[in-house]
Parts: sequence; C-alpha cells; structure tokens
Amino acid sequence: MKSQDYNNIFDKVIEKYHVIDSVDQPFENIYNKNTLEHLLYRKCWIDTVQWHYEDIIRLPEIDPVEALSLKRKIDASNQDRTDMVEYIDSYFLHKYNDVTVKEGATINTESPAWAIDRLSILALKIYHMNEEATRETASDDHRQKCQEKLNVLLEQRNDLSSAIDDLLEDISEGKKYMKVYKQMKMYNDDELNPMLYNKK
Repeated sequence: MKSQDYNNIFDKVIEKYHVIDSVDQPFENIYNKNTLEHLLYRKCWIDTVQWHYEDIIRLPEIDPVEALSLKRKIDASNQDRTDMVEYIDSYFLHKYNDVTVKEGATINTESPAWAIDRLSILALKIYHMNEEATRETASDDHRQKCQEKLNVLLEQRNDLSSAIDDLLEDISEGKKYMKVYKQMKMYNDDELNPMLYNKK
C-alpha cells in the first residue's frame, strides 16, 4: 500500500460518516481484521466522530451537563486515537522486523503511524474546507478564501503523502529505522493524575 491508498480509505470513511452525519451512528468496519486497511478505517472513523464532537461542544448555548458528558467522550476518543496509532505502528514494526538496518541509518522525527495520523486529519480538513468553499449560502468572499485554504491543504496532503512513502521506503531498505515510544498520557491514569489518586 502507498499513501494514496491511505487517502482513499480516509475519504471513504468520511463520505460514509456523512451519509447519516451523526456522532451516535453505529460503526462497522468494512475491512478484514488483522489488515492495515482495517486499522486505517477504524482510525479515521475515530477522528471523524471526534471532529464532530469538537464542533458540537463549541455551541455557545450548549447545556453545561451535556458539555461535560461530551468532554468525557472527547477524552475517551483521544485515548482511542492514540491506541490506534500504536496499533498501526505495531503493524509496521512487524512488517519491517526482518530488515537489516544499515550502518549510519537514522531515526525519523515521528513514527510512520503518527505521520499517517496527520494524513487522516488532513482528509477531514479537506472535506470540510471543500464544503465551505462550495457552500451556496456563504458569500463569494467566504468561498474564495476557503478555496485558497483548500488549495493549500491539498498541496500539504501531496507533500505529506510523498514524505510518508519516502519514509516507509527508507525503512524497508534499512536507511531509516523505527523506534516507537508509547504515549504515556497521565491525565487518564488513576495512578498518575493527582486529581484522581488524591480522591481515593
């Protein structure tokens, strides 16, 4: 698979979500388990639902109790997102496990999965910016400004896609190597967040 395949999966997820366009809709993964496609589809679904959680919680008239409940969902979604990134990195670690790392090989600033995470978010930005660039109820000036932003996002996706393909190729050839650090989120942990463990 190449990054264009990832982008196609992300676009498919986002289109699927917007058929019903509800954060409460059921989720069904269309890909077989234990495949990269399955992980990418699930990852982008989490991102897409969270995108809309973030929209809802910014409603000025939102009920405070509803907002707190939504904040809890966003926290849980963030943890799911991190977990999925780590699953994707585990896939690549396994895939390139037998590669002989060349002398002088270097490590990248981020793992493949965290770069792919940014690609998933870019797909969401592109979808929604395109909505604004073509929204008939918006002014011409609004649509023009959004089209300019959309053009930048599309260029950014091309650049990031190319960089991901280059990174994975370098890893496959032993020119770079993966070193993955688990995301040690402290605020979700009863043993690490003082606001939680002091309440015990």
